[in-house]
Amino acid sequence: MRRLASALSEAIIDEYGTEEYLRRLSNPAFFQSFICVSGMDWHSSGGTTTLSAAIKLALDDLEMGVVACGGKGKTSRKTPDEIEKGSEKLGVSTKRTDELLKATKLSAKVDSKLYSGQLRSLSSYFSF
Repeated sequence: MRRLASALSEAIIDEYGTEEYLRRLSNPAFFQSFICVSGMDWHSSGGTTTLSAAIKLALDDLEMGVVACGGKGKTSRKTPDEIEKGSEKLGVSTKRTDELLKATKLSAKVDSKLYSGQLRSLSSYFSF
C-alpha cells in the first residue's frame, strides 16, 4: 500500500500541486476512493488508519513539500514533535508552526473529551 500511496501522491502533487493534494485528502469521498484504489475493500475496517500511515511513510520518501504527522495510539503523542521537525524541514515560520501545534493540541483535546471512555485508541493525523 505504501508504494501505491507514494505513486498516487507523487502523480497528484506533480500534476496539481501540494495545495490541491491536501484539499483532496481532506475530502471524505476522495479519501475513501484513495483507500479503495490503494487495495482495500470499501467496507473494510481500518482503511483510514492504514492509508494514513501509508501516506505518512510515502511522503517521507517523496520529499515533495508535504509532511504528514501523527498516527494511532502512542504514535499520536509524537505529533507535536513531528510538526516541529516537519516545519523546520519545510522552512515554515515559527508563527505558523505555533498555529499548527495549537491546532493539533485542540484537536487532541476535542477527541479526548468527545470519546473519553468510549474508544480504546484514537488516531491523530495531521498534514501540512
